[in-house]
Amino acid sequence: MIELLGVSKHFGSTAAVKEVSFTVQEGETMVILGTSGCGKTTTLKMINRLIEPDFGKILINGQSASDEKPEMLRRKIGYVMQNIGLFPHYTVAENIAVVPKLLNWLASQIETRTLELLEKLHLSPDCLTLFPHELSGGQQQRVGLARALVADPAILLMDEPFGALDNVTRTNIQVEFKALEELKRKTIVMVTHDVQEAFELADRICLMCNGEVVQIGTAQDLLYRPVNDFARQFLDGSRLVLEFLYQNKNVHG
Repeated sequence: MIELLGVSKHFGSTAAVKEVSFTVQEGETMVILGTSGCGKTTTLKMINRLIEPDFGKILINGQSASDEKPEMLRRKIGYVMQNIGLFPHYTVAENIAVVPKLLNWLASQIETRTLELLEKLHLSPDCLTLFPHELSGGQQQRVGLARALVADPAILLMDEPFGALDNVTRTNIQVEFKALEELKRKTIVMVTHDVQEAFELADRICLMCNGEVVQIGTAQDLLYRPVNDFARQFLDGSRLVLEFLYQNKNVHG
């Protein structure tokens, strides 16, 4: 579904991303993991051309992303941004309706789909007339997810989607995220610096450092078959918790 081939990006003299290559299969959740400044968000944003790569190629469903107008490409890819990013002067209903309106949906279609998503995301219809600042952090995150999912895109990009939430809210939303039927049909690329979050949500993990891919593999690969000292040390502080998470995930599927 998504393929990066030797993708690089420089900002001035700084090489933010260096010849990154990976493939994300249809229906897979790939988590890009790494420390701040490792190039993970730049990599994510190049997939929907919020940032244009300097070199390399990105294929979406076998077609070069550069062959399509950026705005048309983005309408087909859901995007959940860091710190939620709702439009503050739009109501919840208006925030969710942004992409459907660009796609010329009928008002009745937008209303039906919005109400369907609110139910799935455990949001009351009463919130539709509220503004983002009138919502809790967890509610804002659910609205951000609804906005990304409303047009039913095949691909969902998520940049530190739960980073702005407190630990309890984040854990609850992660549980909902994993259980949401709507997401089980999506190809998802998610960025995080939270190792436990990556292990909870990923089918595979792409570990990055200094703009380069260090290792790509399952949680089991990263835990028990690290390719070098960096990959081993990156997990060391959380190793016992991660081993418990991994074993628990396997037991409960």
